Amino acid sequence: MTRGRILVVDDDTNILHVVRTRLQSENFDVDVASNGPEAIKRWGGNHYDVMILDMKMPEMDGLELMRRIQTSNSHFQTIFLTAHGTIDSAVAAIKDGAFDYMTKPFDSRELVFRVERAMEQTKLTSKVEELRQQIEGKYNFSAFCAKSAKMRSLLSLLERVIESDSTVLIEGESGTGKELMARVIHYEGSRKDQNFVTVDCGATPENLLESELFGHIKGAFTSANYTKKGLFEVAHQGTIFLDEISNISAEMQTRLLRVLQEGEIKPVGDVRVKKVDCRVIAATNKNLREMVREGEFREDLFYRLSVLNMIIPPMRERKEDIPLLASEFLKEFSKKMEKRVSAVDRDVMSLFLKYHWPGNVRELRNVIEAAVVMARDDHLTRNDLILTDFQRPMEEKLQVETPSQRTVLREHERQLIIDALKKCNWVQKDAAELLGISGRVINYKIKKLGITIPKRRTVV
Repeated sequence: MTRGRILVVDDDTNILHVVRTRLQSENFDVDVASNGPEAIKRWGGNHYDVMILDMKMPEMDGLELMRRIQTSNSHFQTIFLTAHGTIDSAVAAIKDGAFDYMTKPFDSRELVFRVERAMEQTKLTSKVEELRQQIEGKYNFSAFCAKSAKMRSLLSLLERVIESDSTVLIEGESGTGKELMARVIHYEGSRKDQNFVTVDCGATPENLLESELFGHIKGAFTSANYTKKGLFEVAHQGTIFLDEISNISAEMQTRLLRVLQEGEIKPVGDVRVKKVDCRVIAATNKNLREMVREGEFREDLFYRLSVLNMIIPPMRERKEDIPLLASEFLKEFSKKMEKRVSAVDRDVMSLFLKYHWPGNVRELRNVIEAAVVMARDDHLTRNDLILTDFQRPMEEKLQVETPSQRTVLREHERQLIIDALKKCNWVQKDAAELLGISGRVINYKIKKLGITIPKRRTVV
């Protein structure tokens, strides 16, 4: 099997013969051309992984040839062959995108080594491009199932948000898809070829968040052994997504306001500021307006963040989308697990439509994933929804909260969480995953419901 395709271009027929023979002996597929126009014709019906070019040729020199081919082909690497007198030209070619150069006369073993490295780079570049296309394909309008009026209205707004470069505030309960919305805004927008950087403001300790966002210089604090770029700088020309923005301190709110106003950051320990240009998208599952009224969040920062405001409705307000979402998740996990589960029983869908989905889309996704694991047939049944002995069937969760039921609901919820914690040896993170909720939510519930975590845990 060939190790890759190579085009060698040189007006010296002896060079062409030597290079082709040597590379063919290493199992490369090699074509040759004696000048630029002939090489362009070769490219017309072929694709090459590596091109080896003489720098000085009649009609068209190597640098001009490379530039012309780069206009229509990007996934290849160029190695220049140059005499000592044209090394400066070869260096200029490197700046224009060439992979490497060799001086004549050259060692054939060294040539093979450099070609192998160029091949690896071509494969890596192609893989990166493939992944980029996959990401762009994943994060577009088709990522949202929108039959409900509320979601159709939101996607109409999304089109206009994508066209702008303004700051965006995305609001919605946990599990509604705020990060997905942020990624679609980025990958459908003008900054899609630059970095998308996510910051979980809720999970990052306050004493580390400043350094994470703005960076630090060496010696800024005890453990600062090197200079580190902040995430705003990493996101330069791209997008930074500030999740759980409601959790940042008053001091951090002030610093963030300066970034939004001035477009500059100051790394920890530095006296200089750095200019940054990135789109800021923030998200929260809390009511920032209420926090502003209570004095817990800066009003000026709120208005800076919410130039464009998107509110994602919870699942209970978009029930029409549940069949579409369930179908998409079923396809995803059936393919991933190599199962032929292609449908959801009518009574199961009836349960889905009655349930209030406190965990929103994330919870539905987790339920479908677990059900596909359990499925024995080509369709999901009620029995597939009972995952373990500590989880109840979906129908047992179908409760409509009324004042007379609150005590029962509270105790039911408390017991569900305790059962999950026991199953996971009281590890909150694992229990949260089993329940399809975030670590922050389970921690809140443990405190709210008065659940005591034992100091000693069973060692398995």
